[in-house]
Amino acid sequence: MSLSPAELWDRLRQRARQVLPEQTYRTWLENTEALSVEGDTLHVGAPDQFSADWNESKHADLLASFSPVALGHPLKVRFRVHEERVTRQQMDMFVQAPATPVVNTSRQQQSRISTPLNPRYVFDQFVIGKSNDVAAAAAQAAAQAPGKVYNPLFIYGDTGLGKTHLMQGIAHELLRRTPTLRLAYVGTEQFTNEFVTAIQTGAMGDFRRRFREIDLLLVDDVQFLKGKEGTQEEFFHTFNAIYEAGRQVVLTSDRPPKDIPGLEARLVSRFEWGMVANIDAPDFEHRIAILKKKASLDHLELTIPDEVIEFIAQHVKSSVRELEGSIIKLLAYASLKHREISVELAREALRDKLRGASSSEFPDIPPTTITVATIQQVVSREWGVTPDGLRSKTRTKQLTVPRQVAMYLCRELLALQLVEIGNAFGGRDHSTVIHSLERVAEERARDATFAERVQKVRVMLETLRTTGQLGT
Repeated sequence: MSLSPAELWDRLRQRARQVLPEQTYRTWLENTEALSVEGDTLHVGAPDQFSADWNESKHADLLASFSPVALGHPLKVRFRVHEERVTRQQMDMFVQAPATPVVNTSRQQQSRISTPLNPRYVFDQFVIGKSNDVAAAAAQAAAQAPGKVYNPLFIYGDTGLGKTHLMQGIAHELLRRTPTLRLAYVGTEQFTNEFVTAIQTGAMGDFRRRFREIDLLLVDDVQFLKGKEGTQEEFFHTFNAIYEAGRQVVLTSDRPPKDIPGLEARLVSRFEWGMVANIDAPDFEHRIAILKKKASLDHLELTIPDEVIEFIAQHVKSSVRELEGSIIKLLAYASLKHREISVELAREALRDKLRGASSSEFPDIPPTTITVATIQQVVSREWGVTPDGLRSKTRTKQLTVPRQVAMYLCRELLALQLVEIGNAFGGRDHSTVIHSLERVAEERARDATFAERVQKVRVMLETLRTTGQLGT
């Protein structure tokens, strides 16, 4: 007996689920459905054009390769937008509203609670690589079908990697299609301040209308909700009102919802309802692409040689913001010195950004440049342990405290990414590193003796960096 299209697709999807990451499966394949079989091709419906294109390029061949075993015969897989979804009624925010005074008033009100958008933070200017492709795809899908596919969209990662760019890209895309869109783009601190002011002035009704009767809510840095019980309560109800109305919520943070300390469980649960997407630090090739994009946008392609681009990409690794800042600093330095841009000039101009690199890479920089290994050695000596112990999996207090201090100093002195620090200490994950950084910061504030000890090590390292001799 021949199988129906739905049965064929179910078998192929189950095989895909065994080999693909669960998040990938849920994001791209779970919301698809079989449409028809025509000859040797199974046609599958996706919720929007972006999802259809993504699945076609990333998953179609993989799924087809499963067919001889899963189905007993070869079968091609092709994706297209489900026709019923195309004709299905969209949300009100996609319907061009008449230009009435009511709409204008709403837009004027909204502008008072929305931080201005950066005109450069659009999708076309976002450089996609392995470190951010899932987050970028999710953001574009949310912009194509707001409130339908990824709601809420929660993007997390270290500072300067492009979270805000993607968030604002969604807003720009929706405003381009619907200029009368009602949106609120705020940081958590601004939301808190607005909330406190509303309480003090007895204007809670107006506050709630302005934040809940909108089409798109964008909130940056939700990790700062921790410990703010009243704000969390109000944000919980605001989130529910927007979500239940079928409108889009986009959130950013420096860590995933479950790792935000002091965040109510009900908020963690809601933040994980939709799509949680991570942005990591870009790899070498991605950094080159980012720098070339920056040069192109500023019409500097002929000013900065490729070897200089590669030099910067090789040694500036902390963030996208740091990469772009390096270009600006290099141009200013070249102008000041009246010299052409070269690798040697870049080495001079960006000396402070290169301090975390190995001294063997930069013979003109003193060999006392501190590294992760240097920090581990000095901290180990102060606490009477070994560097190998700091990198081990052992969790005794004798090793945990100096290990946390060493991680803290790597972050403070070398500005390393969380993943880089974790890898340098036995392959620990980013949540462990975050906990270590917070633990040291808390202990420094609480325990003066501990704070002096950490400062002592820091002074020793700074002295080593500048004089070549270990301070005491």
